[in-house]
Amino acid sequence: MKLVRHGPSGQEQHGIVDQDGQLRDLSGRVDAGEDVLDPAMPKRLQGLELASLPVVRSPYRLGPCVAKVGKIIGVGLNYHQHALESGMAAPAEPVLFTKATTALSGPNDDVFLPPYAAKTDWEVELAVIIGRRAKNVPETAAFDYVAGYSTMNDISDRALQLEGTGQWFKGKSLDGFAPLGPWFVTADEVPDPQNLRLWLSVNDEMKQDSSTADMLFPVRHLVSYISRHMTLMPGDIIATGTPQGVGMGHKPPTYLRTGDVMKLSVEGLGVQQQVVRAE
Repeated sequence: MKLVRHGPSGQEQHGIVDQDGQLRDLSGRVDAGEDVLDPAMPKRLQGLELASLPVVRSPYRLGPCVAKVGKIIGVGLNYHQHALESGMAAPAEPVLFTKATTALSGPNDDVFLPPYAAKTDWEVELAVIIGRRAKNVPETAAFDYVAGYSTMNDISDRALQLEGTGQWFKGKSLDGFAPLGPWFVTADEVPDPQNLRLWLSVNDEMKQDSSTADMLFPVRHLVSYISRHMTLMPGDIIATGTPQGVGMGHKPPTYLRTGDVMKLSVEGLGVQQQVVRAE
């Protein structure tokens, strides 16, 4: 299933994408406050005749495809080629950081740059959505705790992240710096998360084009590893890292400017597009 949240910011309703790619409204079938990650929810939705649901007519806004996100755990330097372009040694274990949940935004919402954000960069990532409370999970059982997947743009201001006091959390947590969606795709539709193309373009120029096969630490390992260090809860997001091609890796480095248009996707998870604006 491909689930979405549509409507004005803060007033999103649940929706589902049918086999023809049309967005169908789930209002009346699923309350706005209900959690689609509830174990009983997929059974309810599988019994629906999608053709009987009202079509949401364009234009419409898509919000972040998952509500009630407790935490966003990012993984740094998790692609072989990205570690090389960053001039850093491949880590011996996952490098973890967090993003504020207030950074979440819709997949096509504008990205606003504060005047002090001078080195803002793009990062297409596979996002793993946790569906069950997970603590000390063995790798062999890791996928039992994954509800589904989505696309995230882990937007990062490199000056705030790496210069001065070098605070990753600050550089990655500005409002709107975590577009999520367009779809939350249930895990049954993604049988192999380590064989997905992911790409990002800026102004129609391809910047990143790789595969999740290049991950240093695959999804199964990440879920297990993180669950040993903190309890993962339904709705938590693991942003699994970005491949080579970020602006910081260019020679000279290239960063986002007002008017730039980012387009990005992870295979099977829909396409995002954001326009960069001045705050």
